[in-house]
Amino acid sequence: MHIAIAGNIGSGKTTLTRMLAKRYGWIPHFEPVDNNPYLEDYYHDMARWAFNLQIYFLNKRFKDVVEISRSDKAVIQDRTIFEDARIFAPNLHDMGYLSDRDFNNYTDLFDLMLSLVKLPDLLIYIRSSVPRLIGNIQKRGRSYEQTIRIDYLQGLNARYEEWIKSYKGKLITVDGDTCDFQDSPRDFGRIADQIDAELFGLFSKE
Repeated sequence: MHIAIAGNIGSGKTTLTRMLAKRYGWIPHFEPVDNNPYLEDYYHDMARWAFNLQIYFLNKRFKDVVEISRSDKAVIQDRTIFEDARIFAPNLHDMGYLSDRDFNNYTDLFDLMLSLVKLPDLLIYIRSSVPRLIGNIQKRGRSYEQTIRIDYLQGLNARYEEWIKSYKGKLITVDGDTCDFQDSPRDFGRIADQIDAELFGLFSKE
């Protein structure tokens, strides 16, 4: 079984992944951030490092998807391969950080991978406003993230909303501005109830 968490930078994906992995005994797959050889350079010079970073993420995410598909375990994944290709790469292209040549090359590679990839059994999307994202990014204090531009986050949010509207698989949407799943057991319990309803049919939807 494959469960995935989707959401913008600073939306709380990693936190929710950890919490759900602990609650259900699922195996977590985290986004490769701390050991990423491109991330710090990228935030200092997006135009120079955008293509390198996107290929790095695509490679790592595809390896994760292949591993998950071969596993008989229940796995929860922090960010999906679809977000890289449908949200981050097009946003960088729109902002002029990915050339037409690099973007077309990247998209061709992703489309080939997509022919071998299935949707998760359940996608959990954390929807957060830009002020909320900025607050979370500042709170966690990663130095390379402090230079993220507001228009970059706004562009990503717009792309996320477009993608979610057309998403065809099982989906739960969490309001990241009002649902304090990290500190409120009640809020976290509501998310768990929705997951139980979607995956196990144990509760009726509200």
